[in-house]
Amino acid sequence: MPATDADRDHRATLSFEYSDETCASVVADALAPEVGDLDESRSRATVSRDGDIVHVRVAATDLVALRAGMVSWSRLVAVAEGVSRDRYVDR
Repeated sequence: MPATDADRDHRATLSFEYSDETCASVVADALAPEVGDLDESRSRATVSRDGDIVHVRVAATDLVALRAGMVSWSRLVAVAEGVSRDRYVDR
């Protein structure tokens, strides 16, 4: 049986601060399609932006799943940052 949000007792928030709101928006927008697609029975994530800060909240049923989710989302953020950096350098 799949876990419900109530079963996800382990939570962590990764926050990434950028030089301006535009850069944060580009990163958050790049991450948005992954929300839901990467969810599994043991973990789930949400992405939000508050000005120049992007928040990735990971909730999991156990610590192993929480760690795996945090690693996966950290890598996705790094890729989004790299793509956005390349995009701005080319302009």
